[in-house]
Amino acid sequence: MRNLSIYVVGISAPIIGGVILLFMLFAFAASTASADESKPEINYDELEPIENSRVAKSFIDPDADFSVYKRVQILKTYVAFQENWRRDQNREQTQKISADDVERIKEDVAALFEEVFTEVLEADGGFEVVDVKGEDVLLLRAAIIDLDIATPDLMGPDRSTVFTTTSGAATLYIEFFDSESGRIIGRSTHRQALRDATSSVSLTNRAMNAAEGRRVFKEWADLLRTFLDEQYENKKAH
Repeated sequence: MRNLSIYVVGISAPIIGGVILLFMLFAFAASTASADESKPEINYDELEPIENSRVAKSFIDPDADFSVYKRVQILKTYVAFQENWRRDQNREQTQKISADDVERIKEDVAALFEEVFTEVLEADGGFEVVDVKGEDVLLLRAAIIDLDIATPDLMGPDRSTVFTTTSGAATLYIEFFDSESGRIIGRSTHRQALRDATSSVSLTNRAMNAAEGRRVFKEWADLLRTFLDEQYENKKAH
């Protein structure tokens, strides 16, 4: 019996030690997570959050004077699909999406985004969209990320497309810089459904796809135009 007891202890001791170590690691991780949650969000670019923003998250340089900008320069829009989007689409569809199709969709989405933003910003004598820097030029750099769209329209001999949206979503990440100094003065991010997934409408042609994309981008552009107009009007009032 004594030998059995020694045998059991000889095996159990390292196991117990391992359990204690594992418990300590979990306890440390939990305390670290709790401490991290209590910390304010670290903001390396010294921008401050905008309260009651109409988008998910918005930050601004409190010392920036947006009213000085009369023109806007829009850099080429970056577009990135949701992870494994092409693989998942090809698993479901008979018409396979090629790597060239993915790049073509990205180009079309970026072009449509820039076209819509230009139209909204310049409407009614608003902000001139230019390709140069200047003291009155606001630099806009945008990215459409986590793009998740239903089967893209690959119909037609040239297989060109904008995108199809029977359901899906996209996140807009946008940064604002003073074009002359290069200093960042604002940024925002907003995720938006492209179309309700329960919708019975199925978009299957390029014209309808472009119309849906234009609607979403116009909503985003309208938010920016409203913000810039408000900054200008507030400056005039004071």
